[in-house]
Amino acid sequence: MKHMKVGGLMTDEVVSAVPATSFRDVAKLLAEHDISGVPVMDEDDRVLGVVSESDLLSRHALVARDLMTAPAITVHAEETVADAARLMVRRGVERLPVVDEEERLVGIVTRRDLLCVYLRPDAEIRHRVRADVLTDAMDLPPDAVDVHVLDGVVTLAGRVRRRSQALALVGLAERVDGVVAVVNRLSCAEDDARVASAGRTPYDISW
Repeated sequence: MKHMKVGGLMTDEVVSAVPATSFRDVAKLLAEHDISGVPVMDEDDRVLGVVSESDLLSRHALVARDLMTAPAITVHAEETVADAARLMVRRGVERLPVVDEEERLVGIVTRRDLLCVYLRPDAEIRHRVRADVLTDAMDLPPDAVDVHVLDGVVTLAGRVRRRSQALALVGLAERVDGVVAVVNRLSCAEDDARVASAGRTPYDISW
């Protein structure tokens, strides 16, 4: 299944500081650019840490080196938006510096950037559900079930052969970028879910 990558949403013009940047200059950067934090870079463009608004308010150090939270929590451009969002929530941060294979800064992504995924047009979501879920993942015809999308809410309706297929369809549709929720209106000819759950999950089943 295709997922949106961090590199497609990140801002590549990053406002940053160096270890010797003063408290006042960091505060000015945040205010002038209307941002909540800046990465602190070394001479090789590697991220040493991040200075956020909360760092400025809770500490009384004079330079970025002593103000920053380190080590920095970073993400790679090829990671999925969903993985980046989970990392942000788990670590309680508002922004993630994006680094390349050599850990050099290439961009930055914020929670607001990630929320843009949920502005994906309904027609595009419907196409992705039919192509990525029904055809690619499930090896079913794209019209095997009815797919309706309204404001990011996907409704799956119709009849499939097994209940495990219905469960897998719902689970996979929930993972499509931009999907807010999935309404399950699928019926099935046979209930094999108990058999499937005894040894493996519906996603492991080979049709």
